[in-house]
Amino acid sequence: MSTVIIGGGIIGSSVAYYLSENGSSNEIHIVEASSQLFCAASGYAAGFLAKDWFAPALAPLGALSFDLHQSLAAKHGGAQKWGYMKGTALSLDLSKKKKGDAHGDDWLHAGTSRAETAASSSSPIHADVPGWLTKQKKGVLEKISDDDTVAQVDPLRLSKFLLESSLSRGVKLHNPAKATSVITDQVSGTITGVKIIDLNSQTECTLSCTNIIICAGPWTPQVYHDLFPSSRLSIPISSLAGYSLVVRSPRHTLQDERVTYAGRSHAVFTTPSASIGFSPEIFSRQGGEIYISGLNPMHIPLPAQAEDSCNIMEQKEMERLRKVAVRLMGGLAEGSVESTDDIPNTNDLEILREGLCFRPVSAPGVPYVARVDEDLLGGLKTGSQNRPEHGATRGGVFIASGHGPWGISLSLGTGKVIAQMVEGVDPDVDVSGLAMVRKNKIRH
Repeated sequence: MSTVIIGGGIIGSSVAYYLSENGSSNEIHIVEASSQLFCAASGYAAGFLAKDWFAPALAPLGALSFDLHQSLAAKHGGAQKWGYMKGTALSLDLSKKKKGDAHGDDWLHAGTSRAETAASSSSPIHADVPGWLTKQKKGVLEKISDDDTVAQVDPLRLSKFLLESSLSRGVKLHNPAKATSVITDQVSGTITGVKIIDLNSQTECTLSCTNIIICAGPWTPQVYHDLFPSSRLSIPISSLAGYSLVVRSPRHTLQDERVTYAGRSHAVFTTPSASIGFSPEIFSRQGGEIYISGLNPMHIPLPAQAEDSCNIMEQKEMERLRKVAVRLMGGLAEGSVESTDDIPNTNDLEILREGLCFRPVSAPGVPYVARVDEDLLGGLKTGSQNRPEHGATRGGVFIASGHGPWGISLSLGTGKVIAQMVEGVDPDVDVSGLAMVRKNKIRH
């Protein structure tokens, strides 16, 4: 049994990690089109982890993934290697509006706060303000998480660990390379391989495989259509752009991180306000770093390659995020600034990195973590007729995409569940609500 994973981000790397974990001799290939690894959301996301902030269909996978993050960090020194930290989530209410009842990624489409999905009590506990957060006039800060239900990682470092571990076990990486078509047996019509092209040399080769896993983020629908042009299945995943900054503040030193906060992170989710115009999200990360995002413009089209994102970054939008960062973290006197237009030109925040990435958002609001039914592959067949003794199917085409802003949080659970599906083992948790059959749209 051999597997081709299309997409080398954190989801693809996680799938490869768990597939290669048992040390079998089965061949595993990762095909990644970008010349620079992890230059999309896997490297530019916040890295916030939650255990119980998910819609019912997604809740089992969310809890499994959170536990896997904890156990992986404990086993491999994740605190040092990829900045794993338990944390506290806070809601900063700037609007005084009644919270809604958002589920899945409804809050994302509506432009409201991710805090609306938090599994908090009906009477949130008022929290102390982290020293790096500027007190806001009339702003109300509330704790919205239990002590052991949210955490933080550096997604780039975690992605590199998963990929490097997989490669050390014999997984093969092809990059930059693109999957162009599937190869089938001329008699049976069964899929036997994937043809890929090396984007540097323009040479082609065929990778033999029993399984194809497509986890190409917002590029997943295009990849699927390229490989299965006769399929009637339309995958409703769109892209959502997101700007981000990584900064350092003199009010959040390594000493503060170790002593004042005892090695714990803070995540602050703000509500929309007229003076800001969007819902900033702020995360303290290991090494004295602070990450801020939440500016998600709808008009930016998905680039052909992830590394092209830097070329379409709009400086006026980045400046908008920079001003909000100064307002929320710039050490200004409480109430001294009523709008971002009044932000002073000078501030003491050190900008470490600016980013723009695109996240895959599914129309149903929860990701697809599933095997594609064979009758939706446009007449092609898979090896699923070869069944293990306990009745599960082996061989097939799988989709793992549409995670929206939860790709890092759900990465390990997704990787393990897909690996189990590929191996013909019943998944550890129920992911039937993430199947293609319930949510797919059929092209006529």
